[in-house]
Amino acid sequence: MSLRTLPVPDGLDGMRLDAGLARMLGLSRTVVAELAAGGAVRVDGSVVGKSDRLVAGAWLEVELPEPAEATPVVTAEAVEGLVVLHEDEEIVVVDKPVGVAVHPSPGWSGPTVVAGLAALGIRIATSGAAERQGVVHRLDAGTTGVMVVAKSERAYSVLKQAFRERTVAKVYLAVVQGHPDPSEGTIDAPIDRHPKQDWKFAVVRDGRPSVTHYRTLEAFRAASLLEVELETGRTHQIRVHFSAVRHPCVGDITYGADPVLARTVGLTRQWLHAHRLGFHHPADGRWVEFTSEPPPDLAQALETLRAAS
Repeated sequence: MSLRTLPVPDGLDGMRLDAGLARMLGLSRTVVAELAAGGAVRVDGSVVGKSDRLVAGAWLEVELPEPAEATPVVTAEAVEGLVVLHEDEEIVVVDKPVGVAVHPSPGWSGPTVVAGLAALGIRIATSGAAERQGVVHRLDAGTTGVMVVAKSERAYSVLKQAFRERTVAKVYLAVVQGHPDPSEGTIDAPIDRHPKQDWKFAVVRDGRPSVTHYRTLEAFRAASLLEVELETGRTHQIRVHFSAVRHPCVGDITYGADPVLARTVGLTRQWLHAHRLGFHHPADGRWVEFTSEPPPDLAQALETLRAAS
C-alpha cells in the first residue's frame, strides 16, 4: 500500500467524496467507494464514507494499493489506415481510422496512434506519461478523424495549455437519431462517471462542467446530420450529451441508440467523426486548421439515410 496525502481544492468544496476524490486521483468512483468502504480514506485523520461531503482546505489521506498490472509500453507497430495530414518540427497531425486507440492502456491490446507513428519513424515529445508521450488530446477508438500529437517539448506544453484554456477549435460531424429541437443550440450539462455502470459516462449533478454547441446541417426521416463544436473536452462528451437529450448518435448502442437503425444503415459503431481541428501553431502562434472527411463506412450510412428520405 502507498499513502497519498493531498488537500481538498476550493473547486471541490461540497462535492461527494467519491466524485471529488475520483477526479483528484484519476480513479473511478467505484474504486474510490471501495477504498472508503475499507477504511482507506481519511479526512483530517478521521475515516469517511463515499457520500460524505468534501470541505475545501481539509487534508485527505488515501491508502492506495500497488498497481496489479503495469501499463503497456509503446512499441512500433504499423497501423493500417493511419494517414499523416501534416508534419513539421513541432507537430504531427493525423487522420485516425476506426478501431485504433490513441495510446496503450491496460484494457487495450489493439493498434494505437503512438505505435503507428513510431512505425513511421516519427519521433514525438517525451513529455507526459510513458504510454502517452506527446499526446495532448484523444479520440475514442470507435471515433475517426483529425487529431494532433506534439513532436517537441515546446509543442506539448503550448498545446496542453491551449486545450486547458479552450482556445482550440474542435468541430465534429455527428449523425443523431431524430431531429434536435431547436435545430441549433447548446447542451450545457455536467458529465462524470456513470453512477452504476463505471465503464460509461453520464450527465450527473456534481459532474465536470461540459458544454456542446451544435447546428443541424441536414435532416432525414429518422436522423439528422449535425455540426458539433466542443467548448470542453470530456470523455465521450458528444455521445453522452446527445444521449441525454434523447438523440443518441446513430449506431451508438452503448448510449442508447436503436440497434435496428444501426443495422439498417450498416453501422457497427457510432456515427461520429472529428472533422476539423484548429489551433495556434506552437512555433509562431499563427492559426492553423486541418480537416478530415468521413471514412467510407460513415459516408455509406449517410447515403443510406438520404436514400430512405
